[in-house]
Amino acid sequence: MSSHFDVVLVGYGPTAQLLAVALGRQGRSVAVVERWEERYPLPRAVHIDHEIFRIIAAQGLDAPLSAICHGAAKYQWFNADWEELLVIDLSAPPVSGGLSANYINQPLLEEVLDTGVRAQPGVRLFLGREAISVGQNEQGAWVEAKHVATGETERFTGRYVIGCDGANSLVRNYISGGVEDLGFQEHWLVVDVLLKDGVTVEGLGLPESGQYCNPERPTTIVPAGIDKDGRLFRRWEFMKLPGEAIEDLESEAKVWELLDRWARPDQVELVRHRTYNFRSLISNQWRDRRVMIAGDAAHLTPPFLGQGLCSGIRDSWNLAWRLALALDDNATDAIFEDYTRERYPHVRQMIEMAVYLGEVICLADPAEAAKRDAAFASGAYPPFPDYPCLTTGLLHRLDDGRLQPGAGLLGPHAIIERDGKAARMDSVFGPGFLLVLRGLDPAAIPARAQDILNRIGGQILLLGEEAGAWRDCEGRITGFLDRRDWSAMVVRPDFYVYGGAASGEELGALLEDFANDLADAGLAVPDMA
Repeated sequence: MSSHFDVVLVGYGPTAQLLAVALGRQGRSVAVVERWEERYPLPRAVHIDHEIFRIIAAQGLDAPLSAICHGAAKYQWFNADWEELLVIDLSAPPVSGGLSANYINQPLLEEVLDTGVRAQPGVRLFLGREAISVGQNEQGAWVEAKHVATGETERFTGRYVIGCDGANSLVRNYISGGVEDLGFQEHWLVVDVLLKDGVTVEGLGLPESGQYCNPERPTTIVPAGIDKDGRLFRRWEFMKLPGEAIEDLESEAKVWELLDRWARPDQVELVRHRTYNFRSLISNQWRDRRVMIAGDAAHLTPPFLGQGLCSGIRDSWNLAWRLALALDDNATDAIFEDYTRERYPHVRQMIEMAVYLGEVICLADPAEAAKRDAAFASGAYPPFPDYPCLTTGLLHRLDDGRLQPGAGLLGPHAIIERDGKAARMDSVFGPGFLLVLRGLDPAAIPARAQDILNRIGGQILLLGEEAGAWRDCEGRITGFLDRRDWSAMVVRPDFYVYGGAASGEELGALLEDFANDLADAGLAVPDMA
């Protein structure tokens, strides 16, 4: 038996779910091949940042996502005496709007995404099918899968195959690029609880989110989302100590012993507890022609930044718009070369940041921990690092080859209003390239640039007070432009900024460079006029 689709996805975690929703909303035919009949019911990841919230919300899932998220305004680190070493302020509105840190229960997040997937008529779920081989030729790629219940073999063919099949990825093994270990490995006991009626975070004396940097037992304490009845989940992560047996650490009696400082059985309900091996791995090769990998199949990140799931969603969002161009025959497969060029260094920097934080947190030697604490007290430790931006790929460069300042940054999201009606910018314009103009006449856009925008589904957001223009209700977009002395910018479908311009003359040059860069990236563009 064989079935043909535009794209075949292997795996059905959040990375695959987001890509399936995005492709389905484009009108694509998608097959999802997944080994398990039911979603994994226990929590794993607990954090998505503002960028990931925006990406998921842009799929029409804003309301159900908001209902399961629990924010935190600060992230505190404490020493063994519960004295504050460091506080990271998360209260300022981020560039994407909303909250910087959103804590979630992963099964409920997957339920939200699953609802979005099942609303797409072009997406078909083939659950209970275990992928057993991958192949490709010049016309397309395929996945051979075995029906777990019957043993029947099926072939799913598509123009592209994307492996979102986790750390033990079959698709990654097919690509055969090898995996680099960035040097971090520690076992931690992960404990999730549900607060009982009448119990509050404040009443338990818990930080909003924090690290207890006690060398006797380094511990993470964070929110873990909201259940359907509005009750709060909380998470503790306890580092396994040298010589400690995992089976002893995972006993329920030991779990309650570890929790006893903060919570008792009459205050919280134990949801799950399990020991995980936190690793730092990245695949050397993410693509072989029509076959690609994303998410945990491509990288594993220690949890200290809360960026493991986030990085997988970014992979999918980066792929979604490239697949749109390729499937519409507006681009050659060269459009995918920048997928690895862009995502690999971004993910690697995220992993390295998480490893650095993990090494600071995981000190089990009292003398070394005392040195760390003294360094924090004296201000010797560097400030908490900023998240990386894009530095390679489809980004505007100056004549000397340097990246234009502002290019590669995550672009702003905003509430915009016209004719008395306000809406989310992403809901108005949807996915696609966006040319933002302020104080410039759209009629002055060169014909070639307008043709390219039309071909790739690009749109124009005109900001101002004139007829047909939109008002930036909170000044987020105009503030972003002002800080760079821009009057215009090109924003990519994944919300990253290609580049900007200060004047009409600069805009013409920017759009010519944009057209040439698209052509270099594999897009079919009209010749110069």
